[in-house]
Amino acid sequence: MALLKVKFNQKKRVKLAQGLWLMNWFSVFAGILVFSMGLFLKIELRKRSEVMDNSESHFVPNSLILMGILSCAFNGFAGKICYDSLDPAKFAKWKPLLKPYLALCFVFNILVFFVALLCFLMQGSLNSTLAQGLKNGMKFYRDTDTPGRCFMKKTIDMLQIEFKCCGNNGYKDWFEIQWISNRYLDFSSKEVKDRIKSNVDGRYLVDGVPFSCCNPSSPRPCIQYQVTNNSAHYSYDYQTEELNLWNRGCREALLNYYSGMMSSMGAVTLLVWLFEISVMIGLRLLHTSLESIPNPEDPECESEGWVLENSLKDTFKSALENLKKLGKFNQVEAGAEGAEGEEGGKNITTVS
Repeated sequence: MALLKVKFNQKKRVKLAQGLWLMNWFSVFAGILVFSMGLFLKIELRKRSEVMDNSESHFVPNSLILMGILSCAFNGFAGKICYDSLDPAKFAKWKPLLKPYLALCFVFNILVFFVALLCFLMQGSLNSTLAQGLKNGMKFYRDTDTPGRCFMKKTIDMLQIEFKCCGNNGYKDWFEIQWISNRYLDFSSKEVKDRIKSNVDGRYLVDGVPFSCCNPSSPRPCIQYQVTNNSAHYSYDYQTEELNLWNRGCREALLNYYSGMMSSMGAVTLLVWLFEISVMIGLRLLHTSLESIPNPEDPECESEGWVLENSLKDTFKSALENLKKLGKFNQVEAGAEGAEGEEGGKNITTVS
């Protein structure tokens, strides 16, 4: 029994063709939207590539860009087919191409679905990418005189100001690295010498943070240095008092920003996928309804259209059988080639 079997007369076929033509052009605009989302995400990721450990995160925007281009191409071609289907003479040239085209549409829709899932699944790898990238970026914060790293201080400062964050996981991350350049340290000072000597790696570590960690909305002037020293500031307790520094780490802030963006893009891509599925089903119904016209010379006669000629179960069984036959055919060919090789060897032996 055919799946989704529908009876059509000429009027219904014309309406289906016209509706599909319109839907295909909507799908072209949806493809442009998917392409634009991928391009926007790629630009946003490139803006902060200095604080990302690798380029794996670009797989999602690249996939969205590719799916957007393919969507425009596939749906533009389908729109032309639907338009020509109104004229039997024009539609005749498309008949041999429709089955391969529908097979390609099926594969394309599977890819669109997987790209939509990737928008949700790749957020985990983005977390590790940001964590390691921010850690490395903070280490290079002081290298303002080193070629290739002199921009890192500005990048980190602008990032912390824009996203209202501090450090990788929090402001205490700055206590574990030397973020002040040796150029601005007085090595004749006893305090500087003691701090460097007290550290195994010979680094100048302080319980302070860059100015970009300060929260301008705090009524108290920014406590940037000696953050954990209560006696250094009047009426201050860093453990109980709300600090005038950003408490949220930049990894969390960036992850929330990109995760929200990718989730929205994944949801939009899923909607586009559902729309593409409906267009593919409609195109299949149009194809079968036109092919099953009993008398091609009488276009006004009724016909039947279906999505699958047999039930889903029977179609699946038939596909498996075809795959088995294909496998056996390849084995026979391999065996035949082996037999020919053996015969050739015998012939050579006989001649000698």
